[in-house]
Amino acid sequence: MSEVDHQPLDAGRPEGMAPGPSGLMDILGVAAVLLDADGRIDMWSPQAEELFGYPADEAVGQYAAVLLVDSAHLDAAIRLFDDVMTTGRSWAGAFPIRCKDGRTRLVEFRNVRLTDSLGGCHALGLATDRSRLQTMERGLALAYQLVAQSPIGLAVMDTNLRYLSVNPALARMHGLPEDDHIGRPFREVLPRPEFRQAEETLWEVLGTGVPVVDRYVVGRTAADPDSDHAWAVSFYRLEDQNGVVLGVACSVVDVTDRHSASLEADRARRRLALIADGSARLGTSLDVERTARELADVVVPEPADMAAVDVLDDVLEEDGTEPAEDTAVFRALACKTTHPTRAARVATGPEVVVAYPPGHLAALCVRTGRPQLIAHAGTPDLLRIARDADAAADLAEAGVHTAMAVPLIARGRILGVLGLGRARDPQPFDEDDVTVAWELASRAAVCIDNARLHQRLRSTAETLQRSLLPQLRPCHPCLEVAARYRPAQSSSEVGGDWYDVIALDDGKAVLVVGDVMGSGVPAATTMGRLRTAASTLAALNLEPAQILGELDKIIQGREHADHSIATCVLAVYDPDRGECRVANAGHLPPIVVRGGERPELLDLPTGTPLGVGGVPFQNTVVRLGLGDALVLYTDGLVETRDQPIDERLAVLVDLLHAQDRSVEETCDRLLTALRLPGCRDDVALLIARSRPRLLTATQTG
Repeated sequence: MSEVDHQPLDAGRPEGMAPGPSGLMDILGVAAVLLDADGRIDMWSPQAEELFGYPADEAVGQYAAVLLVDSAHLDAAIRLFDDVMTTGRSWAGAFPIRCKDGRTRLVEFRNVRLTDSLGGCHALGLATDRSRLQTMERGLALAYQLVAQSPIGLAVMDTNLRYLSVNPALARMHGLPEDDHIGRPFREVLPRPEFRQAEETLWEVLGTGVPVVDRYVVGRTAADPDSDHAWAVSFYRLEDQNGVVLGVACSVVDVTDRHSASLEADRARRRLALIADGSARLGTSLDVERTARELADVVVPEPADMAAVDVLDDVLEEDGTEPAEDTAVFRALACKTTHPTRAARVATGPEVVVAYPPGHLAALCVRTGRPQLIAHAGTPDLLRIARDADAAADLAEAGVHTAMAVPLIARGRILGVLGLGRARDPQPFDEDDVTVAWELASRAAVCIDNARLHQRLRSTAETLQRSLLPQLRPCHPCLEVAARYRPAQSSSEVGGDWYDVIALDDGKAVLVVGDVMGSGVPAATTMGRLRTAASTLAALNLEPAQILGELDKIIQGREHADHSIATCVLAVYDPDRGECRVANAGHLPPIVVRGGERPELLDLPTGTPLGVGGVPFQNTVVRLGLGDALVLYTDGLVETRDQPIDERLAVLVDLLHAQDRSVEETCDRLLTALRLPGCRDDVALLIARSRPRLLTATQTG
């Protein structure tokens, strides 16, 4: 319903003209009796017939005193009549009347003298039942007291939504005296925009007659212009007993406390939901920068418009020192805003370090280990938030008006700072926002610290593992050899994959590829022990199965460490016989590549992994002529989460069908084609191609 549709229900009537008769007179049943100068009844209304019981034909022409008054009260009635007629004074009061049925009824009278155009006088008596009038008077008195003393605001408006009456409670809510309401329209008393919807609702109730109960209205009045209040309002249309619309009544209950409690409960639920959701989204990887980005994603757009995650440079450098007291050096790992803004340029990239002075909000946060809140940030405050004056100007242009810095603390060490700001959200940060940010920062700090420690351990394990892998000689007397090791690309720790090529004095060569179950430094250490043992055992000219058997005993006899399990495939190549003797300990089978033929996935006895024990290993003889190649690899090259291993092995065989000029090229091509992004396992790959024996310097001499 638009404003132009709101036409008063009495539009077109003269000012002050009522739309219909009042029902109050009908409720009272006011009777009218007109007497002539002699006291005879000249006129008799239907209400008089109902009140006294005499029909008009029996009453008109009779002396009123004789007809209606007992003899005991006759003299008093005549004196009252004479006084009214001679003096012209009106008389009001109760008088006992004898009704037609013989009962005596106490009747309330209003008697006045009337003068006609000829100068004659008449007496008009208006009468109603005394008991009925008293009942109504008591009801009105009670209603008045209830309205006046009620803590609920009450008002009646006419069909033009002009106030007819208000009680003191509503006057106090509006901040306007009761008398100043009367005759003024609703819009004039409550002019603020937040009350326009309530006005529309009033028009609808007035037009449809459908009440509205407990509708919430939130706004400000002259009683408290600086604070929002909430009211539960009810509107219902007023009609008399004849159905004539008189106006609309309003009841208003101040529910500000309830509304505030509801808002606080809603904020608490949102805070808990934000913390729960943030906790689920944090720490999905063991990468410091990714975890920092996750934290920024969690806190934007709620509770902040913009966020920056700064980590102390010494934490990233992993030197274990505490930050200097006078200067805090940070690297910004993440920055996010809800909308494109120059304020995003305040954050520096992860390759740039920034030193903040002691008065800077981030430096103060690191020094105290406590959140720092600036509820209302002015220009001087922005200089304490930004890295320099230019950045402060960017923040000012973006409209940043409130900010906080929350420390990232894990295991008692301060790792950095989460900085938050608001520009589009007009509400300043409060202590509840600080609580939420600190909770999220605390959880993120643990994830960042875990990622930091993991990266340190991963780097240590990878360095150890690479140091334990052999450095292949560029030339081998009987083999062209190439090998590759690639650590896991995901955030998982490096594993225990290894390869080795051992040249024996009789011209033979031992080829080994293995995989220690587990990851990290323990797996790398076990790998180093196995590689050293295999090299020593190979020098004894043992069969491959014998070497695996001895390695099995070694790994079972480990002390001061968790029992390990490893898979391994070992081949002894004899160039004089053109064959390989191969044994397998639970490892994926090698592949033989022969010129002009499809590569062959060797069908070997699988054997049990090293460390299981109790099962002998078997040797298998495989022909390996000149130009043929043997390919050994770990499962990280072919295994994926969503493809069967048989399909991946078939892809490997197909890739090997294309001959390269060198085994180095073959290694690179296999890794490029098979190693998927984010691989969660290490890869060890060894390719050996037989060739005519090369003469050494001693032999040529």
